[in-house]
Amino acid sequence: MTSLTLDGLTKAYAGTGQAAVRGLDLAVASGSLTALLGPSGSGKTTTMKLIAGLLAPDRGEVLLDGAPITRLPPERREVAMVFQNPLLFPHLTVTQNVGFGLRMRGVPPDRIAAEVAALLEQVRLTGLGPRRPAQLSGGQSQRTALARALILRPKLLLLDEPLSNLDPALRDEMRSLIKELQQKTRITTLVVTHDQAEAVALADRIALLLDGRIVQHDPPEAFYRRPATIAVARFFGGVNFMPGTSRAGRFQTSFGPLILPAGAPEGAHVLTIRPEALRLGPGPNPLAARVGEVAFLGTQSRIEFVIAEERLTALVAPDTAQGIKPGDVLPISLPPDALWLLPPAA
Repeated sequence: MTSLTLDGLTKAYAGTGQAAVRGLDLAVASGSLTALLGPSGSGKTTTMKLIAGLLAPDRGEVLLDGAPITRLPPERREVAMVFQNPLLFPHLTVTQNVGFGLRMRGVPPDRIAAEVAALLEQVRLTGLGPRRPAQLSGGQSQRTALARALILRPKLLLLDEPLSNLDPALRDEMRSLIKELQQKTRITTLVVTHDQAEAVALADRIALLLDGRIVQHDPPEAFYRRPATIAVARFFGGVNFMPGTSRAGRFQTSFGPLILPAGAPEGAHVLTIRPEALRLGPGPNPLAARVGEVAFLGTQSRIEFVIAEERLTALVAPDTAQGIKPGDVLPISLPPDALWLLPPAA
């Protein structure tokens, strides 16, 4: 197993006037599955190409187990990368595609055949070895590319948006397969994605990349319960933000004080609560709120509340929202353990 460290990675493209990644620092634990998450243009794919050696950084280092590999060519890094588009050799069969890297290494044919057969079974492609890429579905092509990377037993596996071209059913299947294989092989794996739900379902830890910088690197739950900034909270669906001042365990808002969780910092902050954590009915931090809007979203309903000068959004089960209409005044509560203080916006 292998750890990955990025130390001050910086890369700018000629003519853009702005760095794609800036002073990027990241430590990925050996044997872990980490999601490199961010919106389009945040620097995710640039980071992956810097790690794989397909781009050279302007500054900074890429290290595996503490040893720099920044100046090594891609073929000597023991890093395998699976692209968003599988890039299979169209003239080769599935079996030949998967075994290609071993043939280039001069591995005997009988051993290649045995390893390819075993790996095709692991990625659920048994019986499809004679097919060519044009005869495969999107999910089968992606699994073939994954097998071609895994057969080389890389120290580090990079997956660039591996699920984005698949329909929802295949996406769930492929996500489960990636997680299963990673847990079996314990190959240190970095997955690039723009999808928060995908990152949460796949990864042990998430590194969120915004504007070329890692803004938070934590287990998935922390991004919902303890976001580092307003931008992080918004990226993960946060919509409730109330400026105010924290003092002696209370947060002063435009509609009165709220009890904070123990250990809350003091001073000027922005208070946030997840929309699904806001409670209808009496409880701690009780408020009377006027309903501004009710919207059915399928598996949830969104209720917009107006309290003094603030607007708060709740996400509840559709049955809970049944019969609630704009103009109603309802009791709601903000559980202290669901409140979190963020630094004020710059």
